[in-house]
Amino acid sequence: MPLTMKKLAEIFTNRETGLTQGHRMCPGCVAPMTVKIVLMVAKALGYEPVIGFATGCMEVSSTIFPYTSWSVPYIHNAFENVAATISGVETAYRALKKVGKIPSDKKYAFIAFGGDGGTYDIGLQALSGALERGHKMLYVLYDNEGYMNTGNQRSGSTPPGADTTTAPVGKAVAGKLQLKKNIVEIVAAHENVYAATVTPGEPMDFINKVEKALQFDGPAFIASLSPCVRFWRIDENKSVDITKLAVQTKYWPLYEVERGVYRVTRKPTSFKPVAEFVKAQGRFRLLLQRPDAEQIISELQNYVDKRWERLLALEEATKDKPIR
Repeated sequence: MPLTMKKLAEIFTNRETGLTQGHRMCPGCVAPMTVKIVLMVAKALGYEPVIGFATGCMEVSSTIFPYTSWSVPYIHNAFENVAATISGVETAYRALKKVGKIPSDKKYAFIAFGGDGGTYDIGLQALSGALERGHKMLYVLYDNEGYMNTGNQRSGSTPPGADTTTAPVGKAVAGKLQLKKNIVEIVAAHENVYAATVTPGEPMDFINKVEKALQFDGPAFIASLSPCVRFWRIDENKSVDITKLAVQTKYWPLYEVERGVYRVTRKPTSFKPVAEFVKAQGRFRLLLQRPDAEQIISELQNYVDKRWERLLALEEATKDKPIR
């Protein structure tokens, strides 16, 4: 029977999710929501989560020595190698099962968490290696579109026009000029994988994809849009609303790729202009003061429109045609 929000609420009313209260993430931050949804789905399906966590906001705020917010097996490693770490752990557990050190029928979920700095940029090589080797693991990206842990530096995930400390918006240059790197397409290019986008603003879509990812026979990857309240310059009670707006404006389309087969999982009957997403965030305030602001937003609108058309075309073209 598929999991539902009601079922998860019933299961975890008097049970820990694996991430306890008292962590020091900012109020309204979406990253802890992302983590808790993943852990709840894993536990509800009977898995024991084993976690690897790359250095970043969520890691440093939930494991401040001598305290920890984690009540499941947990490894903190460097910025760049969480995929390598969790793939090694998965291999070790397989070996322990083979020699009878742990029960062969016990279900484990090997889950790596990383921000966009540790995924799009610094950790991309380790992620690619783990995917290519085919480890049965789930990599979860909480995407806040910048190096927020160290003060809002530009990353490969930062959208054009967003103000950051290393690519500031000024009179001469409108901040970062390049488009956001398409990490899901990079992951999907490894072929024998499951890759998907999610947001906590669409919880049932999120839950369904985590369930599918954990049951997938091979490596899985989930990218969750996770607004940073502080550096996106939004009210702490608006972070989930912003993720919904991202879907409604095509900025963050919800889809999945399973062994090369595309499926768009949310198709709004009507869309809002991407300008609404941009204007709802203070990180674009300086962009909106530039004389070429409308041109830049228009270029972004054209990009999200074309990408949406491409996703629909890929859904049709790859239907029932898995690569492997």
